[in-house]
Amino acid sequence: MKKIGFLSFGHWADHPSYLTRTAGDTLLQSIDLAVAAEELGLEGAYFRVHHFARQLASPFPLLSAIGAKTTRIEIGTGVIDMRYENPLYMVEDAGAADLISGGRLQLGISRGSPEQVVDGWRYFGYSPLEGESDADMGRKKAMEFLERLDGNGFAQPNPNPMFPNPAGLLRLEPYSQGLRERIWWGAASNATAIWAAENGMNLQSSTLKFDENGKPFHIQQAEQIRLYKAAWKKAGHERDPRVSVSRSIFAIMNDQDRLYFGGQGKGADSFGYIEPTQRAVFGRGYAAEPDQLIRELLEDEALQEADTVLLTIPNTLGVDYNIHVLSAILEHVAPGLGWR
Repeated sequence: MKKIGFLSFGHWADHPSYLTRTAGDTLLQSIDLAVAAEELGLEGAYFRVHHFARQLASPFPLLSAIGAKTTRIEIGTGVIDMRYENPLYMVEDAGAADLISGGRLQLGISRGSPEQVVDGWRYFGYSPLEGESDADMGRKKAMEFLERLDGNGFAQPNPNPMFPNPAGLLRLEPYSQGLRERIWWGAASNATAIWAAENGMNLQSSTLKFDENGKPFHIQQAEQIRLYKAAWKKAGHERDPRVSVSRSIFAIMNDQDRLYFGGQGKGADSFGYIEPTQRAVFGRGYAAEPDQLIRELLEDEALQEADTVLLTIPNTLGVDYNIHVLSAILEHVAPGLGWR
């Protein structure tokens, strides 16, 4: 059994083939899609966060709205770039969204990836300290975020407050118990996956990772997950970790599917550079009729290692078509893989 969710990048553009032509279209359709996905039986609605782009950027209003209109589905991100964040403000936003949803928030964070704007976090008022890289800054903010999620008081109260205070140091409010255990780290390397395990975060691994040995993507990703699980066990955490992988998987059920995605099933892994000195491996997409999809996916080692699969979706094609895409996987592919 696996948890199955969708991952939306939340694109919009004034393009005649798009059903999401404005930011409003994308936000409202994201809510509708999450509601419909819950009715369909999916376990997760996840959203990518990008700044300075015509994509979803501020996740907490969206996650809160979805939490208020659903009752069961997990809601989350994949991922929030911590270089842009105020960790304390984020604790408050995340706590509110989690309480609104009744404890269903699954928050994916990371040190960040290349963005639309050079050093975009500087426009948000953040800069690395001397001797730090922007990646160091992102990880340091992540650690502060985790520390403040524990609910322990740390701020000295005003001796003459406007409202009565509880005894002792004050914590950030609203506090949501259990949220600390539902934070995920988006790891692009084996080392950061191990670091995430040591710090008690679940693991998100996407459709790319840093190339560390030249092997096929799914094998490198499976190796990363095994290293993470070993590090988690060594750290002695009391709970079991969770691991998600993202995949582009399309079941060809009709001519429309074949028109949109028929050519994607013949692809292969690719190698390139997402940072000037860092070679990455990009995983292939899957598109075929259900029986062929099942055969191909059974050979994906990383899928076997993960407990959660996030299906990337073409959100610009609208809610109805995306529900068709997701229902085809649930009904015709997942049972053959033992996911249902």
